[in-house]
Amino acid sequence: MLKAVFSNKDLSLFDEYFDCVKDLVNDRNILRLCEFSHHSGTTRFQHSLNVSYYNFLLCRRLHLDARAGARAGLFHDLFFYDRREHEPVKGEGWHGVGHPKIALSNAGEMFSISELEGDMILNHMWPLSPRLPKHRETFVITLVDKFCAVAEVMSHFLSVGTARFRLAEVFALTLLVRMTLH
Repeated sequence: MLKAVFSNKDLSLFDEYFDCVKDLVNDRNILRLCEFSHHSGTTRFQHSLNVSYYNFLLCRRLHLDARAGARAGLFHDLFFYDRREHEPVKGEGWHGVGHPKIALSNAGEMFSISELEGDMILNHMWPLSPRLPKHRETFVITLVDKFCAVAEVMSHFLSVGTARFRLAEVFALTLLVRMTLH
């Protein structure tokens, strides 16, 4: 079952979303992301799926290109190394600014991507990245990526079961509902 953090929905049954990514979620290159830890017990695949799903919802709500948002969400961290052990090569820069270039290169080699998807992948770390995003969808993915990172860390602590983090779950769910439904 494909499921996003803080969602009980089986994403493979959500036709409008799944139609955008069904050719990607079972691709061996995307599934390789399951091998890498990302945020507090979340794999890079799960993080990318989270970004993909919530980016789709928010882009759709804002009447932007939700299909490109869903696909770019799966591609935005398409790199195959442990970021804690990675030594950047010359010109790559530190991981925070270097990995979008690597993800864009990998996505372009493995899949057909649009200019919009490329901008979203390359600039999802803005304002850390040096280039200003060209599209509204790119600003959306920057926010969704940060939201998902926080939600994943919170989800990890929620599994510990402390009351303090139950309050954080209520806050995160309230924020998410407001983002997607209002």
